[in-house]
Amino acid sequence: MAKEDYYDLLGVEKSASAEELKKAYRKKAVQFHPDKNPGDKAAEEMFKKVSHAYEVLSDAEKRAAYDRYGPAAFEGGAGAAGPRGGGGMGGGGFHDPFDIFREVFGQQGGRGGGGIFEEMFGGGGGGGGRDGADLRYDLEISLEEAARGVEKEISFRKQMACERCDGSGAEPGSKRVTCATCRGAGQVRRSGGIITFTQTCPSCGGAGTRIEKPCSGCRGEGRVARSTKLNVRIPPGVDTGSRLRSSGNGEAGLAGGQPGDLYIVLSVKEHELFERQGDDLFCEIPIKFTLASLGGSIEVPTLSGKAALKLPHGTQSGTTFRLRGRGMPSLRGGAQGDQLVRVQVEVPTALSSEQRRLLEEFARVSGDAAEPTSRSFFEKAKKFF
Repeated sequence: MAKEDYYDLLGVEKSASAEELKKAYRKKAVQFHPDKNPGDKAAEEMFKKVSHAYEVLSDAEKRAAYDRYGPAAFEGGAGAAGPRGGGGMGGGGFHDPFDIFREVFGQQGGRGGGGIFEEMFGGGGGGGGRDGADLRYDLEISLEEAARGVEKEISFRKQMACERCDGSGAEPGSKRVTCATCRGAGQVRRSGGIITFTQTCPSCGGAGTRIEKPCSGCRGEGRVARSTKLNVRIPPGVDTGSRLRSSGNGEAGLAGGQPGDLYIVLSVKEHELFERQGDDLFCEIPIKFTLASLGGSIEVPTLSGKAALKLPHGTQSGTTFRLRGRGMPSLRGGAQGDQLVRVQVEVPTALSSEQRRLLEEFARVSGDAAEPTSRSFFEKAKKFF
């Protein structure tokens, strides 16, 4: 045992902190504990090794000696090898590995007070009920509903307290009686050879009581699966991925346990006009090239109705305008987002003879026929020719 590197045994670097050492030891101790590996001598030996390694490295003075002298610092016959002279630091006086284990894990139990072993090795808990499971409901809403907030009625199926027995699991007129096996403790003690530990009572499942006569409506479980409806208030500003929690509307607990919660997970449908960018909304609007050239005012759609947008003369295709406060409300409060409007100039594809004549006249007057490319662009492009 002394010849193996203690850091390697725990699977940590030599620079590991005290917390990292403790975390590594907990993992190894659970892995090799005799109760997890009954009859496995190799696992039991590893359990002793990692406990020994942790005891040394968790003590600052012992760790310093180990780092300087190695395992020889803790051998009974180390003599002058130890920092304190004859006999070394160890002198064979290390603690029982199970003492180290209990010291690290503590004696307190889990929810039912059943001790560290039931927490790690799968026991149950001691006289109390079992809480109900949380549920998830996926709900799709429109962008308009996300903007203004909405109330929705949802329908789903869940485990609910049996009405016949009021969730007790006992037939009306019958009752629960103290479990004879554990005498109401919910746990029984069992010897594992080296140690004694507690585990969930196999007769009552940890409840501490047994049903005298099971309910015919739920067969003693205390719950039945039923469909239920719930009104859900969705606040303004939610987005895809937002979660709403409805406390106590999950599945009913067992034997007096607390009900779980219901989580409503939202997704917002894609809109045919608007694209959401955080709290801002973005849309594209086509305009006539005459309006882009001459300027003017147009009406654009928003989630709250129409809004006037003034375009200056000479507006270029792809120009983006901002409508303040016309976006989405902020879920966290504060200023409302904006609406961004990008204009795309439409070029007519079919011209009447009169339109063509007038455009040709415009091109002649403007000099476009002689110089069809913008002068500024030509100046930039000259260096490439």
